[in-house]
Amino acid sequence: MKISRRNFLAVAGAVAAAAALTACGGSSSSTASSTASSAASSAAASTADGAEKIVKVALTCDTGTIDDESFNQACWSAVSSYMGDNCQYYIPEADASDEDRETMIRQAVNDGADVIVCVGYLYGASLAWAAEQYPDVKFIAIDVTQGDIGTDAIPANCYCITFKEEQAGYLAGYAVVKDGYTKLGFLGGMAVPAVIRYGYGYVQGADAAAKELGTNIDINYFYGGQFYGDANITSRMEGWYANGTQIVFACGGGIYTSAVEAALKNNGYVVGVDVDQNYIGVNGVEKDGYAYNPFVTSAMKGLSESVATALSDIEAGEWSQIAATNGNFGLEDGDYIGLPTADGSWNFKTFTVEDYEALKSKIASGEITVDNSSDDATKPTVSEFTNVTYIV
Repeated sequence: MKISRRNFLAVAGAVAAAAALTACGGSSSSTASSTASSAASSAAASTADGAEKIVKVALTCDTGTIDDESFNQACWSAVSSYMGDNCQYYIPEADASDEDRETMIRQAVNDGADVIVCVGYLYGASLAWAAEQYPDVKFIAIDVTQGDIGTDAIPANCYCITFKEEQAGYLAGYAVVKDGYTKLGFLGGMAVPAVIRYGYGYVQGADAAAKELGTNIDINYFYGGQFYGDANITSRMEGWYANGTQIVFACGGGIYTSAVEAALKNNGYVVGVDVDQNYIGVNGVEKDGYAYNPFVTSAMKGLSESVATALSDIEAGEWSQIAATNGNFGLEDGDYIGLPTADGSWNFKTFTVEDYEALKSKIASGEITVDNSSDDATKPTVSEFTNVTYIV
């Protein structure tokens, strides 16, 4: 189901990253109260014109926290901006199981949530259980498909939101090679479908630019197996940069911290993910006489916008139009995918905004097709100009 352009534009301005993380309450999976107010089967109140008033929204994470400056934070920003005080987040313990995720959903319902935003494909099996257990609760599932849920159809009280991350990765890979980078890296978090699509899109875009330029490029490709940085991953990234890697696409929640730390030590650069991460860049570090920010660009998808639009659709009485569907958003649907073009975030040297817009148009029109494989074993086909080293 395609989110209307009207709704997208109406809410886009309301979900800035500056949304206060303290706007609503939060709980860990081990401490959230399960004895609070009535279950959400009392649900959203209908108004005379058929619209619904959302009582409370819960956001449940599958891994990581809501201050990861990436995936989780973008979704929480939308919820907290839209709902004010009437929302709560739930954070899992490390290595959470399906049962743990079911517990978080149960806690959210007991705490009064009538809409629950489940963040991450790991919620698939838990949603199959929750949708049947709580038929009056509305579930918005981010990066979750029918295949993840495992039912014959998407449950009637569930709306899935996915993105064509391969297009965002393609834009970033193409842009950095066109800008002169020839030694690239991809640092993924866990090899989950969205991360795989980002990475394989990045390889395809970089290869396309290399072919156009007739330039040989090298790409190191590695999954860290986690969505956070640590000393081991930082050490690996330092090795990459020290051995000639110029720029790394850090794709996977907080794992970017290791890439940034290593980049700063080695005069390297980084591509951010999910949201415009330029603001994280460390300004004031002198490099060749100017303030050095390691972020060149970010491969973004409309997480905040799509979540806020879904909440808006519920309150507009349009839930029936999106329930039991999978909104899968790419450039064909509008600006749900892209690179940041604001003056402060456009840190390319020669690749221009005009070049970028022309590339976007070719993808949106279908002139350029990006392979959307999310099977880690089905690696992209590249030309003789591109050498990819997949590191296990």
